[in-house]
This record gives sequence, structure tokens and C-alpha cells, in this order.
Amino acid sequence: MKIYQIHTKQNLPITVKEAWDFLSDPLNLSVITPDYMNFDIISGADRSVYTGQLIQYTITPIGKFKMQWVTEIVGVKEGSHFVDEQKYGPYALWHHKHFLKEIPGGVEMEDIVDYKVPGGFLGRLVHPFLVKPKLDEIFAYRKKALEENFGIYKTP
Repeated sequence: MKIYQIHTKQNLPITVKEAWDFLSDPLNLSVITPDYMNFDIISGADRSVYTGQLIQYTITPIGKFKMQWVTEIVGVKEGSHFVDEQKYGPYALWHHKHFLKEIPGGVEMEDIVDYKVPGGFLGRLVHPFLVKPKLDEIFAYRKKALEENFGIYKTP
């Protein structure tokens, strides 16, 4: 079994509280997800993240292929971190840790995602050509969207 990992860090000149308030609100997932993915929350986004929360949504990651995804928040330490896991969706495993740390002049936001693609050998074969580039694109979009949201991104 091959488990892949995405590990990103981003520094923003905001407080930990500002970062937490934004990231812990499931409705803000649509702000940091590319528009073409047609991200739509179906249920579970009526409060800030809490352990046991189920969030159900649909996405269109490729073309017009619509997928359902159910995420469970499996751990929360307010102002510090939370962890979500896919319960139903496109991956054989999706475990996403979100960390916040105060640094001089702002906050460091760190994401660690451990994931496994479905489909055995075929899934591993398409991973470097389809899955990994798509995830890299989504996390690059997220970085830019966070910068724009907090007013620090300068459009060239």
C-alpha cells in the first residue's frame, strides 16, 4: 500500500485568532477551492469545526464528473489545530491535519495530508500524471486565495 503526502506551510501577517476564525468555518472552504470545482456544501457547515462533525459536499474535480465527499472532523484543539478525514469520497485514504502557530509578525499555517489513491496499481500509475498535479494546483490556489482574502496578495 502506497501512502502519499502533501506538506505545505504558509506565513500570513495576521493573528492566530484571525486564521483560526477563518479556517475553522466550513463555509470558507468554498473561498479556498478553485471555482471550476463547483464546491457545494450539502450539510454540516452550520458551526465552527468540532470533533465528530460531518460535512457533506459535492465537487467537480475533472470535467463535469461530480463527486460526493463526506468529511469528519476527528480532532480539534481550538486556536491550534484540527484534523479531518474523508469518510466517503474519491480517495482510499484522506487524513488532513491543519496546524496554526504564532510566529513573529503573524501566523504559520501548516497542512499535512496523508492520502492513498484508489485502484491499486492503476491508481499508482496515474498518480504522478493526474492526481498529484491536481492536488498541487488546488493547494497553490488555496495559498493565493488566503493571501487575497487577508489583503496581502498583489496581482502582477
